[in-house]
Amino acid sequence: MTEHVLIERRGAVQVIRMNRPEKKNAITSAMYAAMARALTDGDADPGVHCHVFLGVPGAFSAGNDLADFLAVATGGENSTDVWDFLIALASAAKPIISGVDGIAVGIGTTLNLHCDLTFATSRTVFRTPFVDLGLVPEAGSSLLVPKLMGRQRAFALLCLGEGFSATMAKDAGLIYEVVDEADLEAKVFAAAEQVAAKPVQALKISRDLLRGSPEEIVNRIREEGAHFRERLTSEEAHAALTAFMSRKKA
Repeated sequence: MTEHVLIERRGAVQVIRMNRPEKKNAITSAMYAAMARALTDGDADPGVHCHVFLGVPGAFSAGNDLADFLAVATGGENSTDVWDFLIALASAAKPIISGVDGIAVGIGTTLNLHCDLTFATSRTVFRTPFVDLGLVPEAGSSLLVPKLMGRQRAFALLCLGEGFSATMAKDAGLIYEVVDEADLEAKVFAAAEQVAAKPVQALKISRDLLRGSPEEIVNRIREEGAHFRERLTSEEAHAALTAFMSRKKA
């Protein structure tokens, strides 16, 4: 496991915590691989009844690590870790709960589409600037967000890159509850313990009925992924990503 992903067991709850505060939890290939492995291992462990995703104070995730993306865009490497994680996330057999505080950009937003309950603090802003970077939506968001929020709000989030406050996200059905910063993890763990205490098979069948087959979502993730990889090597995306990195260094 990378030191930037901390895995903890709290009884029947597996906690997956992104822990790269100096980079606002920008996710590297190694972090994706660690989180995919944690989901797969947790699903295979009968002692785990629920997964929890957390970040650090003020930063759930700033999205993908753009240095990794630039390496792909310039032909330096071609990792599948991100896609392996997204498929593991969409296919997870056990309930997932997330606690989001502060920055939630790109995958920091779309990860929560696969969660059964998401709690967020009032200072959280959800934003997906894919198009601004010359890219396209990922994580099945092009399928899930219009179903969840309606086409126009989906366009605002995924294409315009508009930020959604926690209150807006709750009103749109993206998250379950807005909580105080000091109460976030207590709320998340209380919910996770409640879920983990339910009859396992009855909860699994009920969750599966609510979610439906993951096949459609996995297929969309793969379709998005093909476009995403093509866009990463495009002049448009390379210019946008390079300009963004230059602004960060200025």
